[in-house]
Amino acid sequence: MTEKQNTAVLVALGNSRHPELVEEHLHELAFLAETAGIKTGKRLIQNLEKPDGKFFIGKGKLEELKEYVRALPANHVIFDDDLSPSQLRNLEKELNPKDEEAKVRIYDRSLLILDIFLRRAQTSQARTQVELARNQYLLPRLTRMWTHLERQRGGTGTRGGAGEREIETDRRIIRDQISLLKEKLKKIESQHATQRKSRQNIVRVAIAGYTNAGKSTLMNLLSGSDVLAENKLFATVDATVRKINLGTIPFLLSDTVGFIRKLPHHLIESFKSTLDEVREADIILHVVDVSHPYHENHIEVVSKTLAELNAGSIPVVLVLNKVDILKEQRPDFDEEAAKGYYRQMGFEHIIFIAAAKKLNIAALKQLLFEEVKKKHLQFYPNYITDGYEFSFINNPEADQPT
Repeated sequence: MTEKQNTAVLVALGNSRHPELVEEHLHELAFLAETAGIKTGKRLIQNLEKPDGKFFIGKGKLEELKEYVRALPANHVIFDDDLSPSQLRNLEKELNPKDEEAKVRIYDRSLLILDIFLRRAQTSQARTQVELARNQYLLPRLTRMWTHLERQRGGTGTRGGAGEREIETDRRIIRDQISLLKEKLKKIESQHATQRKSRQNIVRVAIAGYTNAGKSTLMNLLSGSDVLAENKLFATVDATVRKINLGTIPFLLSDTVGFIRKLPHHLIESFKSTLDEVREADIILHVVDVSHPYHENHIEVVSKTLAELNAGSIPVVLVLNKVDILKEQRPDFDEEAAKGYYRQMGFEHIIFIAAAKKLNIAALKQLLFEEVKKKHLQFYPNYITDGYEFSFINNPEADQPT
């Protein structure tokens, strides 16, 4: 693959009041592109209160974008917000004038995230969910650039006026795929709903948090499992459930997809059954990369998403991860004073850890034990327990991703 085939220009709307936040959003967009295997070159910021209805950006910035694409050269343009179908069509005409075959592929944030999820999904359920979300998102946005379903439609090998007919054929194919995927997902969700019913009298703990906060690393520490943990966004998109003993108290620990700002609506809708692991939890471990300069914004995004999932009333333990990095950044850091700050944000249970270095994990386990015990005693009021030890249950069924 050539450099051009792997390079993108990033585009975002600016905000004169908070320019540093725009740069942070572009930094995250670049990280998303890198996760998708795309290098990023130029960054273009348009200072507008709201997107231009025709091109998302103004005509002057559009000409600048064309120059960036030619200068790199680049064959991807990635927008930090969603594009309407008409904006996408207009941009493709401008960036690919008089071309029979599109040379510049345009992504918006949602499509980029959907493509990453499609690469990362491992289980049948996750793959079906992502394919459904992606097809629903693409259906109104199909253009000549997206006529890539030759195998399904048989491949006419035509050019020119046949392009519009090919798009209509692609739309029919995608509609059929959406119907099939919905039926398949309904069967899978029915099976998982039955599995969840069998767990009604066991405490359920869900790990949630912004993507790349260290959730999978913590899952591995607490469960003795080997969930993929990488320094990439959405390293895992499959829900994983493990059965664990706290002394004689069993509970289920689940790790699900990480949240991110502007998470595509279709993705949330398609992932509702996977996110049931969060929605139906008794306790949520909200993992935060406390060393990130905008971690407060990440906390807000996750809390808002939990509320949208009707999980906002579930007891939360705020797990502030990567405190070792934070202390290197701020030698005068005071944990107790910081806890007071997060209590003002509405969190009752707060703990600082460094999962990668196994720092303060024993204290987290003790805190988790106390919270699990409270819930367990609601199920079994006469249950007696004095202390705890973590042990891992060798349960093949529990050790399978769900």
